[in-house]
Amino acid sequence: MSNMPSTGGAVTVALCCPPLTERPLTAEEAERTAVMFKALGDPVRLRLFSLVASHEGGEACVCDISDVGVSQPTVSHHLKKLREAGLLSSERRGTWVYYRVEPTVMTTLGRLLT
Repeated sequence: MSNMPSTGGAVTVALCCPPLTERPLTAEEAERTAVMFKALGDPVRLRLFSLVASHEGGEACVCDISDVGVSQPTVSHHLKKLREAGLLSSERRGTWVYYRVEPTVMTTLGRLLT
């Protein structure tokens, strides 16, 4: 198996938007931002995102984050949704997949809410 990152058709998250209190978002900015918030709007996805973001070394093996009270296929579905929203990236290493928060995500979310 290759160590090539899997983007899975993810949306690119960029430092696109000013703080919500600075000015109204454009339609495009609102659309991009809504994709992230929609993905994080599910409690299981929010928990998975938090588990990856807080994991030692900044990345987590799926084997380390799968105990969230739902079946493994459901965990995989939610991780896919987080990747598609541009919040996580993944890399296969042997039989395991490792996830990490995209570098600009925390800055983007933090900046929006300041």
